[in-house]
This record gives sequence, C-alpha cells and structure tokens, in this order.
Amino acid sequence: MQLDPNKLYFLPLGGSGEIGMNLNLYHTQGKWLMVDLGVTFDQTPGVEVLMPDPQFIEEHTQNLVGIVLTHAHEDHIGAVPHLWPRLRCPIFATPFTAELVRHKLKEAGLNPPLHDIPLGGGVDIGPFTVDFIRLTHSIPEPNALAIRTAAGTVVHTGDWKIDPDPLIGDVTDVTALKKLGDEGVLALVCDSTNVFVEGRSGSEGVIRQKLIDLIGKFPGKRVVVACFASNVARVASCAEAAMAHGRFVGLVGRSLHRVDEVARKLNYFKKYPPFLNHHDAGFLERHEALLISTGSQGEQRAALLRIAKGEDKHIALEEGDVVIFSSRQIPGNEKAISALQNLLVRKGIQVITADEEEVHVSGHPCREELLDMYSWVRPKIVVPVHGEDHHILEQSHLALSHKVPYTITPRNGDLIELTEKGPKLIDQVPSGRLALDGKRLISSKGTVMNDRHRLMSTGHAIVTLVLKGAKSFKQPPSVLLVGVTEGEHLETLSSQCIGAIEEGFLALPLEDREEDEKVAEMARIATRRTLSNYYGKKTLTHVQVIRV
Repeated sequence: MQLDPNKLYFLPLGGSGEIGMNLNLYHTQGKWLMVDLGVTFDQTPGVEVLMPDPQFIEEHTQNLVGIVLTHAHEDHIGAVPHLWPRLRCPIFATPFTAELVRHKLKEAGLNPPLHDIPLGGGVDIGPFTVDFIRLTHSIPEPNALAIRTAAGTVVHTGDWKIDPDPLIGDVTDVTALKKLGDEGVLALVCDSTNVFVEGRSGSEGVIRQKLIDLIGKFPGKRVVVACFASNVARVASCAEAAMAHGRFVGLVGRSLHRVDEVARKLNYFKKYPPFLNHHDAGFLERHEALLISTGSQGEQRAALLRIAKGEDKHIALEEGDVVIFSSRQIPGNEKAISALQNLLVRKGIQVITADEEEVHVSGHPCREELLDMYSWVRPKIVVPVHGEDHHILEQSHLALSHKVPYTITPRNGDLIELTEKGPKLIDQVPSGRLALDGKRLISSKGTVMNDRHRLMSTGHAIVTLVLKGAKSFKQPPSVLLVGVTEGEHLETLSSQCIGAIEEGFLALPLEDREEDEKVAEMARIATRRTLSNYYGKKTLTHVQVIRV
C-alpha cells in the first residue's frame, strides 16, 4: 500500500464502532503517529482484558515515531505494557498519565523512553507537532491534541466534557481551542459517547455537595462509596464528606492505592491526611468508616464483590450498612452490576445508585457540549470516534445539521484521507482484538477462544482408545465428560458413548481400523451423536488413539 507523503491520513484500529480499547493512527510524510493504546474488559473466563490487534502498525514500526496518550483511563493506556514490546517507540504524556503508565511499565519489567510533557505544552514528533490542550473529564489532566502537519491540523479530543467546576485541575482551555479555530482546523476527531444525551453532562462540584449531604444521613452506619479509581475528584469529594462527618477514609482496591500515590506525588491530595489502607480500615467502628472501593462494575476480581460475598479478610458489611454506587454502568456490564447489587440487598445492605440520588455525572460531552466544541474549533471535517456505530452515526448527523461541511463514520481498520474537499475512505486494513489470557496474548477470534466459548456452551468429551493391533481394544474405551451432566446420569451417559464407539469400531472396514485418523473420527462422531441425542448439543470432543 502506497500512501501519498504529502497527504494526511487517519486510521483507527480500536475505539471506532465500540466504546473503549482506543488505538488511533495518523500518517503523513511517510511516518505514523499513534494516539492512545487502551483495553476493554471481557466476561470470558480466563481472559483479563481485550486490546486492539496492532498487526498493521507492527509491519510499519520502522516508521512509527511515537505514542501520544491523551489521558490515563484504562481504555486509553491499558494496553501500553502489553503491546509496547511490539512497537518500541517513544511515549509522550502529561505528568499524571505518565506516572500511572510508568507504574504499569515497571511492573512489566519495561523501561521505554517515556517523556513527561508539561500541562499546556507541546512536542515535535517527526513530521507532527503536537500541542496538548487542557480539557476536563473524570480524571486529572485530560488533553485534546492539536496535531499540526504540513497537510493540515487535526484536533483529537480524547475523552472530555465541559465542567465549570472540575474540583481537580483547571477548566477547559477555551481560549486555546478558539485560537485553533481561528488558525484553521482541517478535522475534529471527537468523542461520541453521550451524543444521544440532551443538555450538558453536569459538574463534579455539584456531586461533591450531594455526597456530603447524603453521607450525613447515615450516622452510625458503615458507608461504602463505589467509584472508578481514576476519578480523583470523586475520591477527593469522599474525603471532604468524611471530614464533614467525623469519619476516616479507607481505600479498598489496589488501583485506588496506586492512584492515591500518584495524586499525592503531584499534589492533588495535599490537603487531605493519608488514607487508611485496606487492612487498617477494617478496624474502624461502623460510624467512623467511609470506605472507597473499586468494583462498581461488578468485576469478578474487584474488591466490592469480594466484600459482598463475605470473602474479604478485613472488611465485612452488616445489615443496615450503605453502599453508594457513584458511577455509571459501562455498556456490557449491566448483568454483573445488577447481580452485585442484588447480592448486597439480600444481605440487608442499602444500595444507592445514580437513579435514586445525584451521585454521579458523566465524563463525556452531551449534545450542547459537542455544539460548543464545533463552534470553538470550526473544523471542516468531524470524525466521530469513541462510540458504537449508532453513536458515531448520530454525531455525524449532529455535525452536519450544525454547519460542519463534512463528516465520515469510521470503523476500525478504515484508512481515511483527510482533505480540504472532505474525507475519503481509501482502503481497509486488518484490525481485530487480542485477549490477555494469563501472561500471553492470543487472538480473540482464534482457535483457543473459539474452543473456550464452545466449552462454555457444550461441555467437553475426552475419549481415549487403546488398541491392540487393528482387530480389538486392549481395554474398554475411556470417555471423560466435563460440563455435560452430573450424578448418576454421568456414568450412564459415559457407558452409552462407550457402547456407540465399540459398535462403530466393529463396523469399520479392517483397513480403516489400521488408520488412527479414521478410528479417531469414528469415535468422535459416535460420541457426539450419543451426546446430541441426550441433550441436543454438539459437544466439543477430542479423541486420543494409542496402539500397543
């Protein structure tokens, strides 16, 4: 594939047609620049996270000049320690993001060139000049990127909102955005998450007072606030509520301690006394405790689910205690969250969500905020990203209806040329997902994951045949059934499979009995047919043939 070095191209490999797992690429003058490298979470047993497959850019790493990170959410930085060894290029981020990434890289035994960019600063990376523009979001130091090239300027928003009172960090740098608009912006690559929500997303300042007032209604009870660890302003609001009501803050969840460490290093928590760790928080009296916990999405390995199940060594909830879910439901997590909340309710614990009380605001722009961004930046092209297909299509409609000349609706793998005459889809490159399975990365669509999904839905039959030459079995066939049935039915069904295999073997021509593949296929078909007759599913079946 030959690209015109004098033109500017945009290529998403993750985050277009989905929420999360962001990986975006820009190309000009023969060089590539990557923006963000994130993960998404998965419910498949054994799989930690999913991340974009970087196969395409791996083939061009000699021309990859850098990775720029907009902010420190996992769906924008979580894949860095897993995929950087395949990319091996410099990384650029503002201090809060850089510190969290540095922790991740250290744990992975990596020490790549990681450059701290000051707030409001900029850097030249090959043919790209990148300026960091201050925004507001649900984490410190979110940035839009003004990516300047000889072929035009792109404003890449990352995740953002317009918060007049963000509590942590400064307000959006509207002056810088308007200046970019005056200079001329070719394209705005923009967050689409809340495009269907009318109005504005709301302010962290409002939530702080709501939490202070709400927590004051539960004297004598233990209160847990479940929120995203990265929402430093929300953690600070909990600290304010604790001080207002004579409580001590305890952090429950490893990621909260990491964020607390970085926030204190950068002076975001300088007014608050040290928070208690998980162990020490367990010794607080009920009326003294305000616990901040991870696990608001019902994650299997997170702190709140362990507490709800009574499996935590240090924290126990009692009837009458209160759990406040100060977070939103990430699409796809609804069942896990509902199961967690129901578990708490059955134990007599009061559950409060954003449906009952104003305890959360989104970190993404609603429709009026999107219109503000269009009016400040005045792009020729809007490229919606960070959304499912219906989000991206709706933002395209919104932009066109408010005098943006051109839009395009990208999907992962779409190679898009950005020109003054509008965007043009010129090619499609390979894209996909990798699954973190323990310590290794595997294709989410490969044989391993396909087999795992089949095991979940059909169970597993393992057949061992020990043959004496080509005429007979040295011993009866062995059939091990896993995840198919239980109790007395297990032995009966195994016996039926063995009988079917023995009959099938006798029916084989003598010359076929001498070929292991034909014997194995006969046994596989006989076993699957028997199991299908029993419960209507084609069980995953493996056959081993041994000759003695």
